[in-house]
Amino acid sequence: MRKVLCIILALGCVTAAWGQMADLRKGNRQFKKEKYAEADISYRKGLMLDTASVAARYNLANNLYRQQNMEEAAKQLDAVQMTASEEKFAADYYFNRGDVAIAQQDWQTAVNMFKESLRRRPEDLEAKENYIYARNKLMEQQQNQDQDQNQDQNQNQNQQQNQDQDQNQDQNKDQNKDQNKDQNQDQNQDRNQNQDQQQQQQPQLSPQQAQQLLQAIQDKEKQTQEKVDEKKAQALKSRQKEKNW
Repeated sequence: MRKVLCIILALGCVTAAWGQMADLRKGNRQFKKEKYAEADISYRKGLMLDTASVAARYNLANNLYRQQNMEEAAKQLDAVQMTASEEKFAADYYFNRGDVAIAQQDWQTAVNMFKESLRRRPEDLEAKENYIYARNKLMEQQQNQDQDQNQDQNQNQNQQQNQDQDQNQDQNKDQNKDQNKDQNQDQNQDRNQNQDQQQQQQPQLSPQQAQQLLQAIQDKEKQTQEKVDEKKAQALKSRQKEKNW
């Protein structure tokens, strides 16, 4: 941050209020002694007497920067940007605003502010160094954002592909189940049809034929039984003979 403005630049004209001049002078003395808390009070008193004072806000912002209060320092500088840009100390104003932006890691604002400072003072080497530094940080930030976006896109694409694959697998499973079910139904239907055909192909007997078939079976069984009885009788006789002998 560049040093605080002198009283003549701070007021802009010799007709400014003497009360504000006294507060700003007091604040400047305290600032040089690094009594920042006391200087803060003095500058705010001067600002109460003239809220449009560029010097009061500029010096207050400079003092807030020393206290690491970057958010409030930025607010004070932004409040007088339009007026400060027309003053002869505009290069210092934009330099200080760029410094605050760097502290906040607001690289885009820092680039813009140091560019404005160099437009008004092209030979300022410190402003050039800060501009290059902020520009490099901005490019790095943009590259990281692009990489993050690409990673997010790739991740979303992979998730979508996985979802599509899962859906296709589920669909294939369902189709296979349906096909197997249909095949089983067809096989069962064919089996039932074959059984019906076989039953239909078997000759149907009339009642008279069925009676004759039953009589033939009974006669066959009777003949078989008679043969069995005859063999048993012969065996019995044989055993009796052997017993007597």
